[in-house]
Amino acid sequence: MLFALKIHRVGLKALLLWAYFLVASSAQSWALGQPPYVESTASAGSFPLVQGNNTATLYVDSTDWPGVVRAVGDLQADLNRVTSHTPAIAHDEKSLAPQMVIIGTIGKSPVIDQLIRNKKIAATAITDKWESFFLQTVANPLPGVASALVIAGSDKRGTIYGIYDLSEQIGVSPWYWWDDSTPAHHDALFIKAGKYQQGEPSVKYRGIFFNDESPDLTNWIKEKFGLVAGLNNVANYNHEFYTKVFELLLRLKANYLWPAMWNNAFNEDDPENPRLADEYGIVMGTSHQEPMLRAQKEWDRLRQGNWNYGQNPAALEKFWDEGVKRNKDYESIYTLGLRAENDSGAPVGAAVTEQIVAVQRKILAQEINPDVTKIPQLWCLYKEVQGYYDNGLRVPDDVTLLWAEDNWGDVRRLPTAAERQRSGGAGIYYHFDYHGGPRSYQWVNTSPIAKIWDQMSLAKQYGADRIWIVNVGHFKGYEFPMEFFLNLAWDSSKWTNANLNEYTQQWAAREFGDQYAGDIAQLIEKYTRYNGRRKPELLEPSTYSLVDYQEADTVVNDYQALISQAEDIYAKLPQNKRDEFFQLVLLPVKASTQVNEMYVAAAKNALYATQGRVSANAFADQCRALFKADADLKETFNQVAGGKWAHFMDQPHIGYTTWQDPPQNRLNFPLVQVAPSAEAALGVAIEGSALAWPGATAEAVLPQFDLFNQQRHYVDVFNKGLTAFDFSATASDPWIVLSATQGKIDQEQRLWVSIDWSKAPKDLATGSVKITGANGTVTVKVEAFKPAGPTFNSGLFFVEGEGVVSIEAEHYSKKVAVGPAQWERIEGYGHTLSAMRATAPVDAPSATPEQNAPCLEYQMLLFNSGQVTTYLTVAPTLNFVPGRGLQVAVSFDDQTPQILTLVPANFTAQNGNRDWEESVKDNARYITSTHTITGTGYHTLKVWMIDPAVVLEKIVVDAGGLKRSYLGPPESFMSGPLPR
Repeated sequence: MLFALKIHRVGLKALLLWAYFLVASSAQSWALGQPPYVESTASAGSFPLVQGNNTATLYVDSTDWPGVVRAVGDLQADLNRVTSHTPAIAHDEKSLAPQMVIIGTIGKSPVIDQLIRNKKIAATAITDKWESFFLQTVANPLPGVASALVIAGSDKRGTIYGIYDLSEQIGVSPWYWWDDSTPAHHDALFIKAGKYQQGEPSVKYRGIFFNDESPDLTNWIKEKFGLVAGLNNVANYNHEFYTKVFELLLRLKANYLWPAMWNNAFNEDDPENPRLADEYGIVMGTSHQEPMLRAQKEWDRLRQGNWNYGQNPAALEKFWDEGVKRNKDYESIYTLGLRAENDSGAPVGAAVTEQIVAVQRKILAQEINPDVTKIPQLWCLYKEVQGYYDNGLRVPDDVTLLWAEDNWGDVRRLPTAAERQRSGGAGIYYHFDYHGGPRSYQWVNTSPIAKIWDQMSLAKQYGADRIWIVNVGHFKGYEFPMEFFLNLAWDSSKWTNANLNEYTQQWAAREFGDQYAGDIAQLIEKYTRYNGRRKPELLEPSTYSLVDYQEADTVVNDYQALISQAEDIYAKLPQNKRDEFFQLVLLPVKASTQVNEMYVAAAKNALYATQGRVSANAFADQCRALFKADADLKETFNQVAGGKWAHFMDQPHIGYTTWQDPPQNRLNFPLVQVAPSAEAALGVAIEGSALAWPGATAEAVLPQFDLFNQQRHYVDVFNKGLTAFDFSATASDPWIVLSATQGKIDQEQRLWVSIDWSKAPKDLATGSVKITGANGTVTVKVEAFKPAGPTFNSGLFFVEGEGVVSIEAEHYSKKVAVGPAQWERIEGYGHTLSAMRATAPVDAPSATPEQNAPCLEYQMLLFNSGQVTTYLTVAPTLNFVPGRGLQVAVSFDDQTPQILTLVPANFTAQNGNRDWEESVKDNARYITSTHTITGTGYHTLKVWMIDPAVVLEKIVVDAGGLKRSYLGPPESFMSGPLPR
């Protein structure tokens, strides 16, 4: 009965998951998270956008914003992409037609203003709002016009967003150019009757930063656009490139950009860049390193002397003043302060920074507006600059405080109650890519959207919502998390801890159609989560355990399953979807799999060599072959879409010895070559040990089997010589089941040992497996535990096996909330399944266990008593509230809760802090507590919330059997209904 419950529960979960994807896959794809208003067949009162050979005329007044007029041209092209019909564009009322799409900005479009005056449309909900718009079907809006679709915006970008919203709803992906996304063809398009409104955005300025752009993006730019004239080897990041970026950002409802800066100067390299950014509607800024809209490379090229303000104030002030004069007519956000030249060298210091900010604001007042508070400005509190703030340095309240996370996706600081009153507000500088310590990661996407949601929803909750900007490195490869980040910034209430998989599902459906959207969403979620738990650049042969919990093999098998599924989908997709699928799904899946498999092959080579296995040489060959396959995959990518994206996989990612990425990929670990004997020689290795027999002095004992967890453990029979031999395997008792009892060993064969529990004796039984071959014999001990018959509790509980209880955090037996404070599930978060986050109102004080603390309870059946150690795996969340650390409490049964400090109040996330370095490498933090268990049987572990934002991923209770691994033991046997 117990086992039937487990099978039924797992089967039900799979059935529900299948049903979810079945329902989701039958839905029409539309703009992510928005109600669909475009149909391919007419309905009551719908507006015919395209019907037969008739296409509604697009109307935009020529006096509207140039960026709006230009975007209407994009809509015209998008309609052609979908229907093969090209609508006419009219710019004056003499060109009206029976069906019109009337597009305009309130206060800039005479026709839109007329419609408002005539009460044909009501615009009060968006008037004077920031970047808001609506689309509305209107009958007889103007003389001679029978019906219209009106797209009205509150301002320039509001109107542009409305235009592109329609483009996405008809099926044109924002990534149509950047990822070769081809829309489905429709002969007819209708707009459902009604009004569809969006805005204001949750975050005022939402954008991206091109950084760490070399080699990938820079090499691509050189090939496509050449070099900047007159400069030595400077890639030509010109307006042909940037206008593609501007358009994409607007299609994603973004509005802000920090341009590439490693070796480039946005304004100087092509003077059309800033003019067109403003025309398109993109707000320009510069990085934390580059104040006053001046690029570091502009200074370097001028060779005006020392960047140090204390030594060269006049030159720097002139430099800044010229930058403001050049860009003052364009919409911009001015970065204040000054960091060390080229983001290195000695820090500027707090006192000088305060002086610099005063000088910079004086320049802004003189050149732009005497009321400097009306000029958007930010101060980026990056690395050492946050230390200036912590030590008392302040800037005027109208300056936005841009808090930087730790470069690894963990927010370092959020606004206090007093700081939330500042007129300039606050924002977040985030990373999907980083060049620096403790290890650079710049290759493929390693940022699960569950973690992005966790940290950025905290930012929104605590009022950091003026600016969100994310470092997207070389740009391509980060499409999925980039769009999620910007989508969350547009409407942070739309996506929550409970519907992240729905977002991925909708994204996949939009890009690849409904048929395989569920499967593709799983591929994206899984490869990103696998990469997120250990970034490829941080992998080593020793990362995953070869001997315990079948960990390394499970990691490789999980990745390989993704490749198999991705390749199957690739073969089934229509030809016009394959290039996009290769770029967005198959490539990162395959690349990540090969690198993980390569390191495991290297680990097996090293271990097997010590065991004398002849197969060690095969794994050396496999490691080299996978290294070559990595290079070959890059070349395959260079040919995709006719070579359109060559160089976007140039980033070295194998062979790190320091934080600095290697100049090229290299195998920087030894591969051992074994010299086997000519004669056959028996070898035996077992799960749970790095030793080999015959030869080892210790007894060969497999990890314990038990009735509940019903493990399957392995015995490897291998050859130490070059001559094949026959072997036999004999179990001492009929309850010991072997996957094979005889065979021929060329190099090695894995035997699986399991237990026939219907025949196993009660309590602890001992038997053995005898392996014979090549004139050798090895006996492996087997232990099976079948308790005489415990009384089973109702509800969800876990059963100890192999001396441990391993629990996924979301599988609690009971959850207790206290008012609005509670533990909430974040789907897809963490190393292995999901996670539970401690959530409380902003500025809520620390809770007290057993008084007002939300609690998670985990019931378990233990067969050992005495001292146990509990290990909590938590996310690497930081002490983002000044003066306050992060704590939880843990207790067993009715014992007094033990308060555990995860992050102390004075914790500093920086290089040199070993705890921080290890936590970001692991993308987790581990905390332990010891407890004394009185008596075997049922016990309840309780995890109490003290501080909000703690994210609990996994719990392991060590009753004496825990072995070393990266991901921890697989989840123990559980019985009872899953929590809801």
